[in-house]
Amino acid sequence: MKPLGLFYLAAGALHFARPRVYVSIMPDRLPAKRALVYASGAAELAGGAGVLHPATRRPAGWWLIATLIAIFPANVNMAMNAERFRAIPEPLLWLRLPLQGVLIAWAYRVAVRPPPGPARRRRPARRARARGWPWTRSASRRRSRRGWRTLRRR
Repeated sequence: MKPLGLFYLAAGALHFARPRVYVSIMPDRLPAKRALVYASGAAELAGGAGVLHPATRRPAGWWLIATLIAIFPANVNMAMNAERFRAIPEPLLWLRLPLQGVLIAWAYRVAVRPPPGPARRRRPARRARARGWPWTRSASRRRSRRGWRTLRRR
């Protein structure tokens, strides 16, 4: 839970610290690009903070998945217009697309459907021992293995 939350808190903070980077990858047909960058940063911050608390983990996981789906067109735009982003090799731009699926799977696995915890081993219920040592279960087993008659209380 913690790495996922910290990852999205850092990613959301970067939207506010360096918005020009994110504005540049937005599709041209979208209006108010800077406002959308801030909105996606706030969404990532909210999702990252939400997965850190157990009571809000599941809805925050769905929130992050919806956010990742919503920002996918910006990644497609970046890959389609690779000439505008010469600092990043084109194969890496295309690699970002399946990476979105990995991030969605990570949010789903950690926040929405976490793996089951370790199975708790329960001790079997003990019987009340009325008379003490000879009638204990382990003593009767030892005697039966040795060929003695088991002592049972009737």
